[in-house]
Amino acid sequence: MTPALRIGATGFGLIAVCYGFARFAFGLFLPQIRSDLGLSPTLAGVISGGAFAAYCVAIIVSARCSERFGARVVAVAAAAVATAGLVGIAVCTSPGWLAVFVILAGTSTGLASPPLADAVSFAVAPARRDLTNTIINAGTSAGVALSGPFALGLGEQWRLVFMIFAATAAALGVASYLALPASGSKNGRIEGLGMPPLHANLLRLVAASFLMGAASTALWSFGGEIAQARLDWSTRLTGMLWIAIGAAGILGAAAGWLVARLGINTVHRLFLVALVASIGMTGLAFTTPTLTLIGGALFGAAYVMLTGVYLVWGTTTLPDRPGTGLMIGFLTIAVGQTAGAPLFGVLMSQLSLQTAVCVFAGLGLAPGLFWFRTVAH
Repeated sequence: MTPALRIGATGFGLIAVCYGFARFAFGLFLPQIRSDLGLSPTLAGVISGGAFAAYCVAIIVSARCSERFGARVVAVAAAAVATAGLVGIAVCTSPGWLAVFVILAGTSTGLASPPLADAVSFAVAPARRDLTNTIINAGTSAGVALSGPFALGLGEQWRLVFMIFAATAAALGVASYLALPASGSKNGRIEGLGMPPLHANLLRLVAASFLMGAASTALWSFGGEIAQARLDWSTRLTGMLWIAIGAAGILGAAAGWLVARLGINTVHRLFLVALVASIGMTGLAFTTPTLTLIGGALFGAAYVMLTGVYLVWGTTTLPDRPGTGLMIGFLTIAVGQTAGAPLFGVLMSQLSLQTAVCVFAGLGLAPGLFWFRTVAH
């Protein structure tokens, strides 16, 4: 098995578990969890925002630790943290403990991404790196798509579902130990590296990814709530939305290929329009079951494609420190999500769902004001 295939397959699985199960499945099962534990929409938004905030801290720590201690150690730690958080969600009995374990589970996503980018840089041929990285990144969609059938079959038994997710996370920890290189850079473990200078290209990346992250919380954190409010869907039926989001998101694996042919800026703006259309189709008052599922599919493809764009943007700008390049873009996506989730909850509670959806759809266009400029090395 080639390094690209071995690392790509393992990374795809680890990202599927950490992002699809440990982070984004909370939004799918939120209506049933709210019913069982008595959460308000505002508190649900705060919990979601807390998970994104934990991600912010974790991805900074992860990029530094991957450079210092190697990719394998940090990837296995990500799987272990995901396992602990998912078990905690499954057994919690109060909103307070739920918040603790949702935040812990969300931490795993921040830990998982930088070591995988470093592993690709260390072991995969340069011509295959962007494709391998964006295939790994599309694991998010596989996890989201797989969580949908669990909601369809076991929607009311969310505790059992999260225990199954925990067991899967533990298995991916073993796979990561066996498949990933111990080191994470061509020169071995990097010592003494801090944050790179934030020149114009990175500053534009920060602005664009922050705004896209904020807009995306309309569906990642409140997709289940929106489907319930607009269509009176149960958690089981909302599982179909998650399947649509996840299945279409697999197309994001082509981000590296598409960027190579059309350029980062064209792909970026094209899929921002798709993101905005998806939020409107699923969240506005005129939606129907068919429009909601089409909108969900469009959202999944747009979100994973855009995160792939930001991944290539960061790793191209910092080719000698790919984990840090990825970290900058993904960190600011999460900062945007940290701000966006509570804001959406407040707008929905204090004004209306229609207002919240319109505001966040408009927000999704704003990243198009920022562009990537080719870096000379």
